[in-house]
Amino acid sequence: MSRIKQFDLPDLGEGLTEGEILKWLVSVGETIELNQPIVEVETAKAAVEIPAKWGGQVQAIFHPEGATVEVGTAIIAIDTDPGAGALPPADSAPGTESTGDREIPPADGAIEPGLIGGPAPGGRTAVLVGYGPRTTVAKRRPRRTEGAGSGPGPASGPSMATPPGPRVPASAGVPEPVDPRGESSTASPVPVTANPTPAPSVGAKVLAKPPVRKLARDLGVDLVAVTGTGPLGAITRDDVLRASQDETVAASPSAGPDDGTAGVGVSSFGPDRERRVPVKGVRKLTAENMVASAFSAPHVTEFLTVDLTRSVKALDRLRAQPQWRELRVSPLLMVAKAVLLAVHRHPMVNSTWAGDEIVVKDYVNLGIAAATERGLIVPNIKDAGRLSLLQLAEAMTELVRTAKAGRTAPADMTGGTITITNVGVFGVDTGTPILPPGESAILAVGAIRKAPWVHKEKIRVRQVATLALSFDHRIIDGELGSAFLRDIGAFLTDPEATLLAWT
Repeated sequence: MSRIKQFDLPDLGEGLTEGEILKWLVSVGETIELNQPIVEVETAKAAVEIPAKWGGQVQAIFHPEGATVEVGTAIIAIDTDPGAGALPPADSAPGTESTGDREIPPADGAIEPGLIGGPAPGGRTAVLVGYGPRTTVAKRRPRRTEGAGSGPGPASGPSMATPPGPRVPASAGVPEPVDPRGESSTASPVPVTANPTPAPSVGAKVLAKPPVRKLARDLGVDLVAVTGTGPLGAITRDDVLRASQDETVAASPSAGPDDGTAGVGVSSFGPDRERRVPVKGVRKLTAENMVASAFSAPHVTEFLTVDLTRSVKALDRLRAQPQWRELRVSPLLMVAKAVLLAVHRHPMVNSTWAGDEIVVKDYVNLGIAAATERGLIVPNIKDAGRLSLLQLAEAMTELVRTAKAGRTAPADMTGGTITITNVGVFGVDTGTPILPPGESAILAVGAIRKAPWVHKEKIRVRQVATLALSFDHRIIDGELGSAFLRDIGAFLTDPEATLLAWT
């Protein structure tokens, strides 16, 4: 049995094909235990810690932090019996065979030793007669040495480029390529200047790429007068910008006082002033889901501004209770309770479009959108409709804490039936949210602000917020959507009286 075992990146959720290595929790040479967390990996749904399948000593780490690895690819090698003696140096890449007594186990599903195609005694491979393994080694063709003739030159030596012009025979004094030791391959080398950059004359052909030529035209720079610093004297983008700035500085003393151009430099717009952010992980999955939802489900959004003054006062009374003091109690808790009660009154809102049928669900997996450092995620509280208000507060507190720490499990972000997104925490009044795939309704909660409001036939300062409900118009028509949003607003306006009337 092999001592060295390679640990492949496992499938961390349904449909996931890759993951990004965020942080290694172990290092080469470190002794680890069974089920000890060894690496933190971000998938398209969450960041999770992966435990070790074996105890032992870490022999090799195959991928650095920040690398994206496909599921099933080896990421680490572990010596499960480090006390059995020294091993030859480990290979630097997974899947390679080693020499000596070191043995790398085959991957899952590989052919067992002794069978056709599997390893055989003596380091051979068991094969059928006439179908032996390939014994040759692929060789790279030597690179062509620019400017040193038409034939390929040695790849290890630096190339000696010559300026464009008539071809000169080798016997006429053209230097030969220099070997890695810096000695010429001929007995009488002719000294040459490194990186020759002959000054182009009028009418001479200028070496410059099309983007560089366009930049020169835009800035009014004559390429013939520019000295190139690139290979073979080619003019680069920096050369053009430098020449443009020199011309501006030279022209500024002679410019009139009223021309408005004195001291003004030329702005550059290009890759040097741009940043590129890779689209991966949570952000990539969110983008795919939003595109799929926006162009598959016909969205309708309705708005309702409500008076939350009594809900805010009810929360203050709850916070004074001993069992509530350690919990996260916010107006979002009252909104969540309102949604659950409204779903109970209008079950069709809690459904999914399935083509030839509508799947109405008698359970509510309440999704709460959470903004994290890795992007927007929507974990959900399973069967939230059966929880008491205290249990719902506990579940929401744990959900937010786990999401902020980046520890939300993939299972907690699947199976949602209806979602709440709180844009009010960012000071936003409202929005038009996009449905998560497979859901038929999502509620956006705006910021709670003090505003003049007609209360008991008088203008009072009240706590007011705007709700926005987006729904799938294939399932929810205007009447149903309006009734659902109306009931949510009614509960938030007077939670005590509404709760007594509905239960």
